[in-house]
Amino acid sequence: MNLLKALAAVSSMTLLSRILGFARDTIVARVFGAGLATDAFFVAFKIPNLLRRLFAEGAFSQAFVPILAEYKNRQGHDATQLLVSQVGSALTLALVAVALLGIVGAPWVAYVSAPGFRADPEKFALTVTLLRITFPYIVFISLVALAAGILNTYSKFSVPAFAPVLLNVAMIVAALGLAPYFDPPVLALGWGVALGGVLQLAWMLPHLAKIDILPRPTRHFNDPGVKRILRLMAPATLGVSVAQISLLINTIFASFLATGSVSWLYYADRLMEFPTGMLGVALGTILLPSLAKHYADDSPVEYSRLLDWGLRLTLLLALPSAAALAVLAVPLITTLFRYGAFGAHDVSMTQHALVAYSLGLVGLILVKVLAPGFYARQNIRTPVKVAILTLVATQLMNLAFIFPLGHAGLALAIGLGACLNAALLLHLLKKHRVYQPQPGWTGYLMRVALAVSLMAALLYFAMGDTQWWLAARAYERLARLALLVGGGIAVYFGTLGLMGFRPRQFVRRAAE
Repeated sequence: MNLLKALAAVSSMTLLSRILGFARDTIVARVFGAGLATDAFFVAFKIPNLLRRLFAEGAFSQAFVPILAEYKNRQGHDATQLLVSQVGSALTLALVAVALLGIVGAPWVAYVSAPGFRADPEKFALTVTLLRITFPYIVFISLVALAAGILNTYSKFSVPAFAPVLLNVAMIVAALGLAPYFDPPVLALGWGVALGGVLQLAWMLPHLAKIDILPRPTRHFNDPGVKRILRLMAPATLGVSVAQISLLINTIFASFLATGSVSWLYYADRLMEFPTGMLGVALGTILLPSLAKHYADDSPVEYSRLLDWGLRLTLLLALPSAAALAVLAVPLITTLFRYGAFGAHDVSMTQHALVAYSLGLVGLILVKVLAPGFYARQNIRTPVKVAILTLVATQLMNLAFIFPLGHAGLALAIGLGACLNAALLLHLLKKHRVYQPQPGWTGYLMRVALAVSLMAALLYFAMGDTQWWLAARAYERLARLALLVGGGIAVYFGTLGLMGFRPRQFVRRAAE
């Protein structure tokens, strides 16, 4: 399989999901605005959403896929089926227990997640209720992650990439069709999340059956692979997901700030998720099975070349994305969220957070590409040490930035922490000669930097002033933003084309 085509397929599904996600958030912003109800929902949704990122895009895949690839390539179908069944059964039991504990202990979870909400009994009580509705989502989305790991190992990348679309559809239906039937209306969003989890799992199961690897219930968990996965899981959770843990801690800090701070950070984070999902998550998803295969085959040269390919492609796409998010912050926020109760002040506050986040976008994406370089080799200790150092540094930056910059300081700390994480991972991969850069990096970076600079200059001078975007009608904003994005893409890739870049230079086959 051509990895570039696989990346395009996964990114296309992710793009569809992100577009629906933005439609969902636009609807939520219009119906509920940014205030008490949305603060409570976003805190309640952050817990299962954090689990989604940890499992579907992080720790579970990093621990499970290398072991699964080893079984598939070395031990055959029957052993692989047994491993999948035992892991699936153990995971289901553990998740049901966690969900029940979460429902019972929802007040404690709300207090830990947003202690500042205790000052407002109405907001705190609403958060507790929403947590109890959304906690079962953890069960379904974690089983979806198990299915995604299996399907990705068998090169069925598009199927799991489509699953998040169903969550967005469920939440849109809940916001538009069910909200009037609930008191308060925001409870409908919680039920939309739960329904989305059920739909995603239902979508995956028939595709597992097609490749004859559907997990079967079992009471036995004695396969050595299960124990190895469990040993990798705990440290992998911290090693891969520092940025997500930092986001959760940021919610605690933000709960003490002005009302709306949690929502402003959420909307900025949603915009950040667009390139992070399309590039970082997609690249990590397609790289991990091939890296694991190269490691199992003892092919260090191919392993290093594949990492080099991933890093070049990341910088080629992440650098212009970061520049565009920073320059077009106001056009993006007004076009997507400036409706109904979402006012000019919300636009300004969300812009501050988005610009701060954009400074660390490249680091956030690089971590998702570099981390598989360790986990495909089943190396846990090194990224855990890096994760602990990064987490501490991020919280120190939170304390330093929150007073002068408010909620934007929290976003800046996340981004700078991700850059530190990526820099340390890259340094250690090179130090241990796991990754040896291919020739031509200096010229490559100079050409990309020139193209990004020209694109950013065009966008800055062409976008106009903030007042126009605040006053313009929705269709006017959308049309002008489309022109800006199209022009930026044309200038960037046109410049690269003039300097000799060609798509065929990035074609690479997956490890078979």
